[in-house]
Amino acid sequence: MTITATPRLAPMFRLQFEPAQDAWVLLYPEGMVKLNGPASEILKRCDGKTSVAEITADLERAFSTNGLQGDVEDFLRHADEQHWIA
Repeated sequence: MTITATPRLAPMFRLQFEPAQDAWVLLYPEGMVKLNGPASEILKRCDGKTSVAEITADLERAFSTNGLQGDVEDFLRHADEQHWIA
């Protein structure tokens, strides 16, 4: 996943907050993946228009921190391997 890539959720997946789980989840026809906080924050920003660099910058602003590029790229690589994003 390059910093200029503009990831989006794959068509068969839907991101939503699930009150029963008290967490964000990724829904798909065969089931559900309960996401931790960082994963949900990254996936919420995967709209197919925002680059990985912009997602990282937005997260760093939102959480008043620096140095998230590697973590964001690692998670997006994992999400891509799981076919959660396109």
